[in-house]
Amino acid sequence: MQLPDLNQRFVLHFGEMGSRWGINRTVGQIYALLFVSERPLNADEIAQALDFSRSNVSMGLKELGAWQLVRMQHVPGDRRDYFSAPDDVWAIFRTLAEERRKREIDPTLSMLRDALLAQPESQAERHAQERMRQMHDLIELATRWFDDIQRMPSEDVRQLMQLGGAVQKLLSFKGRVKQVATRKRANAQPALKAVEN
Repeated sequence: MQLPDLNQRFVLHFGEMGSRWGINRTVGQIYALLFVSERPLNADEIAQALDFSRSNVSMGLKELGAWQLVRMQHVPGDRRDYFSAPDDVWAIFRTLAEERRKREIDPTLSMLRDALLAQPESQAERHAQERMRQMHDLIELATRWFDDIQRMPSEDVRQLMQLGGAVQKLLSFKGRVKQVATRKRANAQPALKAVEN
């Protein structure tokens, strides 16, 4: 199986980028091949297209399966397993983000929680613990936001991302309305006291 030049460039690039994201280069290339393939591929076709050993392909497919990034299918009259990538790119993004969270964010949060429970023994430790509390609170906030995003339908997530700067404008407008309401309340306080007296 000879890959078209465009496909080959994508597969090679994805393997390189995958290794920077903490994904084995082989796994990244297998995934990229399945992602751009017009049809499901069996392990022999994947091995031939990428010039990998059959055992490397099997291990890569196992890892992708554990991450739920490949679907296994059967073709009538063929006993081999065929593999394809999920169609929904948002589902793929969510899966990758969740896996990164498990490997990178969750262990960091766990360490920070333990550090915040410790009794500081010096001013330096109190200072460090306060800095860790700030980091913990930020990561917790981002994690809760991520959980909310994970539960949203893909179309809603896409629309939210397209809002971009409009969200900042909305929050700025909300802040101005709040300031005006606070000023009006503050101005109304002396008038109410005068009426009561």
